[in-house]
Amino acid sequence: MPEQLWFTEILNRMFAGPVTSLLRTINIEPKHPTAPIPNSLSMEILVFAFLLLLFVLLRSRLSVDRPGSLQHVFEGVEGFVQGQSNEIIGHHSEGYTPFLAALFFFILVCNLMGVIPGFESPTAVPVVPLGCALCAFVYYQTQGFKHAGIGYLKHFAGPMPALAPLMIPIELISHLARVLSLTIRLFANMFAGDMVTLVFFSLVPLGVPILFLGLHIGVSFLQTYIFVLLTTVYLQGAVGEEH
Repeated sequence: MPEQLWFTEILNRMFAGPVTSLLRTINIEPKHPTAPIPNSLSMEILVFAFLLLLFVLLRSRLSVDRPGSLQHVFEGVEGFVQGQSNEIIGHHSEGYTPFLAALFFFILVCNLMGVIPGFESPTAVPVVPLGCALCAFVYYQTQGFKHAGIGYLKHFAGPMPALAPLMIPIELISHLARVLSLTIRLFANMFAGDMVTLVFFSLVPLGVPILFLGLHIGVSFLQTYIFVLLTTVYLQGAVGEEH
């Protein structure tokens, strides 16, 4: 039986039966039928519920005349993401801001979960960064086809038709490597941050670990920014007007 966080244990007590039955229906045998929900998934569910509640609260308090502090924070993040995408993608980048901002908030909250006692960062488990990377990959490829139609495939053939047989496999490998790069970068940094914080808290309970806790928070923001920045760059390559 794997070690479960308290929230994971609650979810497994409530939904272990239905989840196990669902997995067996699609021919997947869970390693632990009494605890099929891992900590990473339970933390993702908690992050989703938290963000949903936050968005509902924000929506109920939106005001043009008297914006609150929560609205200022969200408007600041939206303005930052929009400004960055406008610089990288161009004047037609407004339509991509909702996805990029949602990705920013989700990854940031996931990263910061490890700071709270009794929780852990789901992004410190490879499958979660992989899921985020796949979402970014599918999104920018879809937007590329939406923007340029079937002509988007020319992007993989290179500038000269004669080089297409060489360029197509290189471009395919390059695009798939982006998924691996996004996954490893986010996972490795968050896993290392969690391990360092845990080790110093176990060795020196007071004082020194606070410095590493602050470092962990800084890394959380930095890795969120890098992930969204790279996704924006990939979007530019897919929907840039020059293509």
